[in-house]
Amino acid sequence: MTKILGIGNALVDVLTQLENDELLASLNLPKGSMQLVDAEKSAEIQELSKDLEKNMASGGSAANTIHGLAKLGAETAFIGTIGKDKTGDFFHKDLVDNNITPHLIISESPSGISNAMISKDGERTFGTFLGAAIELSASSLEAEKFKGSDIIHVEGYLVQNHKLLEAILKMAKDNGLKVSIDLASYNVVEDNLEFLHKMVEKYVDIVFANEEEATAFTGLEPKQALESISKVCDIAIVKIGGDGSMIKQGDQITIVPVEKIAPIDTTGAGDLYAAGFLYGLSVNFDHYKSGRIGSLLASTVIKNIGAKISNKNWDIIRNEIKSY
Repeated sequence: MTKILGIGNALVDVLTQLENDELLASLNLPKGSMQLVDAEKSAEIQELSKDLEKNMASGGSAANTIHGLAKLGAETAFIGTIGKDKTGDFFHKDLVDNNITPHLIISESPSGISNAMISKDGERTFGTFLGAAIELSASSLEAEKFKGSDIIHVEGYLVQNHKLLEAILKMAKDNGLKVSIDLASYNVVEDNLEFLHKMVEKYVDIVFANEEEATAFTGLEPKQALESISKVCDIAIVKIGGDGSMIKQGDQITIVPVEKIAPIDTTGAGDLYAAGFLYGLSVNFDHYKSGRIGSLLASTVIKNIGAKISNKNWDIIRNEIKSY
Protein backbone atom coordinates (compact mmCIF):
# COMPACT_ATOMS: atom_id res chain seq x y z
CA MET A 1 0.00 0.00 0.00
CA THR A 2 1.19 3.50 -0.81
CA LYS A 3 2.28 5.36 2.34
CA ILE A 4 1.79 9.11 2.45
CA LEU A 5 3.70 11.38 4.81
CA GLY A 6 2.49 14.87 5.64
CA ILE A 7 4.58 17.71 6.99
CA GLY A 8 3.43 21.11 8.11
CA ASN A 9 2.33 23.38 10.90
CA ALA A 10 0.78 21.39 13.74
CA LEU A 11 -2.07 23.68 14.71
CA VAL A 12 -5.35 23.50 16.56
CA ASP A 13 -8.14 25.40 14.80
CA VAL A 14 -10.42 27.63 16.81
CA LEU A 15 -13.37 28.08 14.47
CA THR A 16 -15.48 31.20 15.03
CA GLN A 17 -18.71 31.99 13.19
CA LEU A 18 -18.91 35.71 12.46
CA GLU A 19 -22.18 37.63 12.57
CA ASN A 20 -20.69 40.14 10.08
CA ASP A 21 -17.27 41.18 8.80
CA GLU A 22 -16.82 44.16 11.12
CA LEU A 23 -14.59 42.13 13.44
CA LEU A 24 -12.17 41.46 10.55
CA ALA A 25 -11.96 45.19 9.85
CA SER A 26 -11.35 46.03 13.50
CA LEU A 27 -8.57 43.43 13.64
CA ASN A 28 -7.11 44.66 10.32
CA LEU A 29 -7.33 41.18 8.81
CA PRO A 30 -8.09 41.14 5.05
CA LYS A 31 -11.06 38.88 4.38
CA GLY A 32 -10.03 35.55 2.84
CA SER A 33 -6.37 35.88 3.77
CA MET A 34 -4.06 33.97 6.11
CA GLN A 35 -2.14 36.35 8.37
CA LEU A 36 0.49 35.30 10.88
CA VAL A 37 -0.10 36.89 14.28
CA ASP A 38 1.81 36.96 17.56
CA ALA A 39 0.55 35.65 20.89
CA GLU A 40 -0.84 39.07 21.82
CA LYS A 41 -2.83 39.41 18.59
CA SER A 42 -4.11 35.84 18.91
CA ALA A 43 -5.33 36.62 22.42
CA GLU A 44 -7.01 39.80 21.10
CA ILE A 45 -8.85 37.78 18.44
CA GLN A 46 -10.09 35.33 21.02
CA GLU A 47 -11.11 38.11 23.41
CA LEU A 48 -13.05 40.09 20.78
CA SER A 49 -14.80 36.96 19.56
CA LYS A 50 -15.47 35.39 22.96
CA ASP A 51 -19.25 35.83 22.71
CA LEU A 52 -19.49 34.25 19.24
CA GLU A 53 -20.20 30.60 18.51
CA LYS A 54 -16.97 28.60 18.15
CA ASN A 55 -15.48 25.14 18.37
CA MET A 56 -12.04 23.53 18.33
CA ALA A 57 -10.45 20.94 16.05
CA SER A 58 -6.95 19.80 15.16
CA GLY A 59 -5.79 21.54 12.02
CA GLY A 60 -3.02 22.80 9.82
CA SER A 61 -3.25 22.38 6.06
CA ALA A 62 -1.10 19.26 5.61
CA ALA A 63 -2.53 17.66 8.76
CA ASN A 64 -6.06 18.12 7.38
CA THR A 65 -5.01 16.37 4.17
CA ILE A 66 -3.40 13.51 6.06
CA HIS A 67 -6.53 13.10 8.20
CA GLY A 68 -8.63 12.81 5.06
CA LEU A 69 -6.29 10.21 3.60
CA ALA A 70 -6.35 8.19 6.82
CA LYS A 71 -10.16 8.23 6.84
CA LEU A 72 -10.12 6.81 3.31
CA GLY A 73 -7.89 3.97 4.48
CA ALA A 74 -4.47 5.15 3.36
CA GLU A 75 -1.37 4.47 5.47
CA THR A 76 -0.23 7.85 6.78
CA ALA A 77 2.19 9.69 9.05
CA PHE A 78 2.67 13.32 10.04
CA ILE A 79 5.67 15.46 11.03
CA GLY A 80 5.18 18.66 13.04
CA THR A 81 6.03 20.43 16.29
CA ILE A 82 3.75 20.86 19.32
CA GLY A 83 4.12 22.26 22.83
CA LYS A 84 3.88 20.55 26.22
CA ASP A 85 0.34 21.74 26.83
CA LYS A 86 -3.31 20.73 26.52
CA THR A 87 -3.44 22.07 22.97
CA GLY A 88 -0.50 19.86 21.98
CA ASP A 89 -2.02 16.86 23.76
CA PHE A 90 -5.27 17.44 21.85
CA PHE A 91 -3.38 17.47 18.53
CA HIS A 92 -1.38 14.31 19.32
CA LYS A 93 -4.44 12.37 20.47
CA ASP A 94 -6.31 13.28 17.31
CA LEU A 95 -3.54 11.80 15.14
CA VAL A 96 -3.43 8.57 17.13
CA ASP A 97 -7.23 8.24 17.22
CA ASN A 98 -7.27 8.43 13.42
CA ASN A 99 -4.53 5.84 12.82
CA ILE A 100 -1.95 8.44 11.75
CA THR A 101 1.61 7.70 12.84
CA PRO A 102 2.77 10.77 14.80
CA HIS A 103 6.32 12.01 14.25
CA LEU A 104 5.93 14.99 16.55
CA ILE A 105 8.72 17.14 17.94
CA ILE A 106 7.95 18.46 21.45
CA SER A 107 8.81 22.08 22.29
CA GLU A 108 8.81 24.19 25.45
CA SER A 109 6.84 26.86 23.51
CA PRO A 110 3.03 26.93 23.51
CA SER A 111 1.32 24.96 20.73
CA GLY A 112 0.13 26.78 17.64
CA ILE A 113 -3.44 28.01 17.26
CA SER A 114 -5.18 28.96 14.03
CA ASN A 115 -7.99 31.44 14.62
CA ALA A 116 -10.35 30.70 11.72
CA MET A 117 -13.05 33.34 11.36
CA ILE A 118 -15.92 32.26 9.12
CA SER A 119 -18.00 34.90 7.35
CA LYS A 120 -21.68 34.49 6.52
CA ASP A 121 -20.82 33.67 2.89
CA GLY A 122 -18.56 30.79 3.97
CA GLU A 123 -15.27 32.61 3.30
CA ARG A 124 -12.69 32.08 6.00
CA THR A 125 -10.00 34.41 7.31
CA PHE A 126 -7.11 33.14 9.41
CA GLY A 127 -5.16 34.86 12.16
CA THR A 128 -2.59 32.18 12.85
CA PHE A 129 -0.32 32.05 15.90
CA LEU A 130 2.27 29.47 14.94
CA GLY A 131 3.75 29.04 18.43
CA ALA A 132 5.69 25.78 18.64
CA ALA A 133 4.76 24.90 15.06
CA ILE A 134 7.22 27.47 13.71
CA GLU A 135 10.06 25.66 15.48
CA LEU A 136 9.95 22.88 12.92
CA SER A 137 13.39 23.42 11.40
CA ALA A 138 15.82 21.96 8.89
CA SER A 139 18.03 20.71 11.74
CA SER A 140 15.11 18.84 13.35
CA LEU A 141 14.40 16.72 10.25
CA GLU A 142 15.39 13.06 10.40
CA ALA A 143 15.85 11.05 7.23
CA GLU A 144 14.61 7.97 9.09
CA LYS A 145 11.13 9.53 9.31
CA PHE A 146 11.01 9.84 5.49
CA LYS A 147 12.05 6.26 4.75
CA GLY A 148 9.27 3.85 3.89
CA SER A 149 6.93 6.53 2.55
CA ASP A 150 6.10 6.89 -1.13
CA ILE A 151 4.68 10.43 -1.25
CA ILE A 152 5.23 13.47 0.93
CA HIS A 153 2.54 16.15 1.02
CA VAL A 154 3.88 19.56 2.01
CA GLU A 155 1.78 22.57 2.91
CA GLY A 156 2.71 25.76 1.10
CA TYR A 157 2.72 27.76 4.33
CA LEU A 158 6.17 26.28 5.03
CA VAL A 159 7.57 28.29 2.10
CA GLN A 160 7.91 31.18 4.52
CA ASN A 161 10.89 29.32 6.00
CA HIS A 162 13.09 28.93 2.92
CA LYS A 163 15.79 26.84 4.59
CA LEU A 164 13.25 24.42 6.04
CA LEU A 165 11.28 23.92 2.84
CA GLU A 166 14.35 23.26 0.74
CA ALA A 167 15.67 20.78 3.35
CA ILE A 168 12.32 18.92 3.33
CA LEU A 169 12.20 18.71 -0.46
CA LYS A 170 15.83 17.61 -0.78
CA MET A 171 15.46 14.95 1.95
CA ALA A 172 12.29 13.67 0.28
CA LYS A 173 14.01 13.31 -3.08
CA ASP A 174 17.11 11.74 -1.51
CA ASN A 175 14.82 9.08 -0.05
CA GLY A 176 12.88 8.44 -3.25
CA LEU A 177 9.58 10.14 -2.36
CA LYS A 178 7.29 11.91 -4.79
CA VAL A 179 6.63 15.47 -3.65
CA SER A 180 3.15 17.00 -3.50
CA ILE A 181 2.67 20.63 -2.47
CA ASP A 182 -0.43 22.73 -1.87
CA LEU A 183 0.25 26.42 -2.58
CA ALA A 184 -1.88 27.25 0.48
CA SER A 185 -2.59 31.00 0.19
CA TYR A 186 -2.28 33.64 -2.52
CA ASN A 187 -0.52 36.14 -0.26
CA VAL A 188 2.07 33.54 0.82
CA VAL A 189 2.72 32.76 -2.85
CA GLU A 190 3.11 36.45 -3.71
CA ASP A 191 5.53 37.05 -0.84
CA ASN A 192 7.80 34.12 -1.77
CA LEU A 193 7.30 33.91 -5.52
CA GLU A 194 10.86 33.63 -6.84
CA PHE A 195 11.92 31.06 -4.24
CA LEU A 196 8.73 29.03 -4.68
CA HIS A 197 9.24 28.85 -8.44
CA LYS A 198 12.77 27.58 -7.88
CA MET A 199 11.60 24.87 -5.44
CA VAL A 200 8.74 23.66 -7.66
CA GLU A 201 10.93 23.44 -10.74
CA LYS A 202 13.70 21.60 -8.89
CA TYR A 203 11.83 19.20 -6.61
CA VAL A 204 8.02 19.08 -6.89
CA ASP A 205 5.98 16.43 -8.73
CA ILE A 206 2.38 17.46 -7.87
CA VAL A 207 1.07 21.01 -7.40
CA PHE A 208 -2.35 21.90 -5.98
CA ALA A 209 -3.59 25.49 -6.39
CA ASN A 210 -6.88 27.32 -6.29
CA GLU A 211 -7.69 30.14 -8.74
CA GLU A 212 -6.10 32.91 -6.67
CA GLU A 213 -2.98 30.89 -5.88
CA ALA A 214 -2.55 29.80 -9.50
CA THR A 215 -2.80 33.41 -10.67
CA ALA A 216 -0.39 34.58 -7.96
CA PHE A 217 2.09 31.86 -9.01
CA THR A 218 1.88 32.48 -12.76
CA GLY A 219 0.29 35.91 -13.32
CA LEU A 220 -2.26 34.15 -15.57
CA GLU A 221 -5.93 33.24 -15.50
CA PRO A 222 -6.78 29.65 -14.38
CA LYS A 223 -6.68 27.83 -17.75
CA GLN A 224 -3.43 29.48 -18.79
CA ALA A 225 -2.07 29.04 -15.27
CA LEU A 226 -2.70 25.29 -15.48
CA GLU A 227 -0.64 25.14 -18.68
CA SER A 228 2.16 27.15 -17.09
CA ILE A 229 2.31 25.11 -13.88
CA SER A 230 2.22 21.80 -15.77
CA LYS A 231 5.46 22.77 -17.50
CA VAL A 232 7.40 22.78 -14.22
CA CYS A 233 5.95 19.67 -12.51
CA ASP A 234 4.49 16.27 -13.38
CA ILE A 235 0.85 16.84 -12.37
CA ALA A 236 -0.78 20.28 -12.05
CA ILE A 237 -4.18 20.74 -10.41
CA VAL A 238 -6.07 24.04 -10.45
CA LYS A 239 -9.31 24.17 -8.46
CA ILE A 240 -11.90 26.60 -9.80
CA GLY A 241 -14.48 26.65 -7.02
CA GLY A 242 -18.02 25.89 -8.16
CA ASP A 243 -16.73 25.06 -11.64
CA GLY A 244 -14.75 22.07 -10.37
CA SER A 245 -11.10 21.43 -11.11
CA MET A 246 -8.63 21.04 -13.96
CA ILE A 247 -5.80 18.52 -13.98
CA LYS A 248 -2.93 18.39 -16.45
CA GLN A 249 -0.16 15.84 -16.88
CA GLY A 250 1.90 15.98 -20.03
CA ASP A 251 -0.50 16.69 -22.90
CA GLN A 252 -3.54 15.27 -21.08
CA ILE A 253 -6.03 17.72 -19.54
CA THR A 254 -8.84 16.38 -17.36
CA ILE A 255 -11.84 18.51 -16.37
CA VAL A 256 -13.68 17.42 -13.25
CA PRO A 257 -17.08 19.05 -12.62
CA VAL A 258 -18.50 19.50 -9.14
CA GLU A 259 -21.97 19.77 -7.65
CA LYS A 260 -22.73 23.45 -7.10
CA ILE A 261 -23.78 24.13 -3.53
CA ALA A 262 -23.82 27.17 -1.25
CA PRO A 263 -20.93 26.73 1.18
CA ILE A 264 -21.42 27.13 4.90
CA ASP A 265 -17.66 27.21 5.56
CA THR A 266 -14.88 26.70 3.01
CA THR A 267 -12.27 25.84 5.68
CA GLY A 268 -10.38 22.71 4.66
CA ALA A 269 -11.94 22.39 1.19
CA GLY A 270 -8.59 22.54 -0.59
CA ASP A 271 -6.95 20.26 1.99
CA LEU A 272 -9.66 17.62 1.59
CA TYR A 273 -9.58 17.88 -2.21
CA ALA A 274 -5.85 17.07 -2.03
CA ALA A 275 -6.63 14.11 0.25
CA GLY A 276 -9.13 12.69 -2.22
CA PHE A 277 -6.92 13.20 -5.24
CA LEU A 278 -3.83 11.69 -3.59
CA TYR A 279 -5.88 8.73 -2.38
CA GLY A 280 -7.05 8.15 -5.94
CA LEU A 281 -3.47 8.19 -7.19
CA SER A 282 -2.41 5.81 -4.41
CA VAL A 283 -4.92 3.16 -5.59
CA ASN A 284 -4.11 3.74 -9.28
CA PHE A 285 -7.32 5.54 -10.22
CA ASP A 286 -7.13 7.78 -13.27
CA HIS A 287 -7.14 11.56 -12.91
CA TYR A 288 -10.88 11.87 -13.45
CA LYS A 289 -11.75 9.40 -10.68
CA SER A 290 -9.12 10.90 -8.38
CA GLY A 291 -10.47 14.39 -9.01
CA ARG A 292 -14.03 13.19 -8.38
CA ILE A 293 -12.99 11.87 -4.97
CA GLY A 294 -11.28 15.17 -4.22
CA SER A 295 -14.41 17.06 -5.24
CA LEU A 296 -16.62 14.74 -3.19
CA LEU A 297 -14.57 15.38 -0.06
CA ALA A 298 -14.39 19.14 -0.67
CA SER A 299 -18.11 19.48 -1.38
CA THR A 300 -18.89 17.50 1.79
CA VAL A 301 -16.66 19.51 4.13
CA ILE A 302 -17.99 22.90 2.99
CA LYS A 303 -21.50 21.91 4.08
CA ASN A 304 -20.36 22.07 7.70
CA ILE A 305 -18.37 24.33 10.01
CA GLY A 306 -14.70 23.33 10.21
CA ALA A 307 -12.20 21.27 8.27
CA LYS A 308 -13.40 17.87 9.48
CA ILE A 309 -16.00 15.51 8.05
CA SER A 310 -18.26 13.57 10.45
CA ASN A 311 -17.86 9.80 10.81
CA LYS A 312 -21.37 9.36 9.40
CA ASN A 313 -20.42 11.28 6.25
CA TRP A 314 -17.16 9.34 5.93
CA ASP A 315 -19.22 6.12 5.79
CA ILE A 316 -21.31 7.64 2.98
CA ILE A 317 -18.18 8.82 1.13
CA ARG A 318 -16.44 5.44 1.30
CA ASN A 319 -19.54 3.70 -0.03
CA GLU A 320 -19.88 6.21 -2.86
CA ILE A 321 -16.23 5.78 -3.89
CA LYS A 322 -16.90 2.05 -4.37
CA SER A 323 -19.18 2.99 -7.28
CA TYR A 324 -16.47 5.01 -9.07
